[in-house]
Amino acid sequence: MNKLLTSLLALSMLSTPLAAKNMLKELSVADGFKINIFARDVENARQLAVSKKGIVYVGSRKAGNVYALIDHNSDGVADKQILVASGLTMPSGLAIKDNDLYVAEVHRIIRFKNVDTQLKAPKYDVVYDALPTERHHGWKFLRFSPSGELIIPVGVPCNVCAEDERYGRIFSLDINTKQMTTLAQGVRNSVGFDFHPSTQALWFSDNGRDMMGDDIPPDELNRLTNEGEHFGFPYVHAGAILDPEFGRDKSITDYSPPALALGAHVAPLGIHFYKGKQFPADYKQQLFVAEHGSWNRSKKSGYKVALATIEQGRVVKYTPFITGFMKNEETLGRPVAFAELADGSLLISDDYANVIYRVSYKKN
Repeated sequence: MNKLLTSLLALSMLSTPLAAKNMLKELSVADGFKINIFARDVENARQLAVSKKGIVYVGSRKAGNVYALIDHNSDGVADKQILVASGLTMPSGLAIKDNDLYVAEVHRIIRFKNVDTQLKAPKYDVVYDALPTERHHGWKFLRFSPSGELIIPVGVPCNVCAEDERYGRIFSLDINTKQMTTLAQGVRNSVGFDFHPSTQALWFSDNGRDMMGDDIPPDELNRLTNEGEHFGFPYVHAGAILDPEFGRDKSITDYSPPALALGAHVAPLGIHFYKGKQFPADYKQQLFVAEHGSWNRSKKSGYKVALATIEQGRVVKYTPFITGFMKNEETLGRPVAFAELADGSLLISDDYANVIYRVSYKKN
């Protein structure tokens, strides 16, 4: 059997119900918590958003689909999956505002109005269509700010390069006036951000450049302090390393350092401040981070969900929360993004195993 066929068979097995159950046996979650499969066979599951009615929407990247997952009896397992849209261009990111579902394709933002009421063959309108068209780092994460603007990242179309002001930034879009404002620059590729529930400060992940070796540069967890702040790319990496090509004649001190330098190539994607009441008090307003995992390291790294404990705007501890997505250098799953259900349980998407996990706390 050739290698391609073997790989395809292995991937198809991962999406079967039996494989999903076996996957749970490999995962270890923090003490006091339990994990179950909320939904399986959700192809290339990426960002999640939950409507007021509790319908879970899921974007994808390679699949080009948007899904709706419904748990009719509220038992923590989705019993219906609906294909809301297909044939889209990397619709990885999505967000809900005023019952409308916003979906980020590579080149535009589209909107499905009152999406809960028209799940089958819904119509959409185009909100904004002036985004770059490059697919390299072109897929996006979406979230609305506390003041109502839509936050849109645009990654650089390369491993490392100096591009114009359309790239390497996190933007704020006024969906009424269509005005775009630069919130952060010098950002290679952010595929996850959230606002602190109390301070409303924007925190975001950033994936560092490749081809500098196994252990540099670190990936980043960042906190935005000032509008337009520059986080260094492509000149400085993780606030400490000058780029060998673009860092000449640059000063490290001219750019903002990360709130936390992570491992190189761990690929932090979705991040999420916990706001629910189900988890213990020491998880309240703390930051979950999905380390998607390395693809170009001689020994794999990442492949976990971690918790960043934050005090007074500083990360004081970074600990594993879920492990087991990789075993003996074999990839079993790759966590991507988070969403909370009304009961305070936490959903986590996995675009490799094609499942959505649900984490709940086992109260004594």
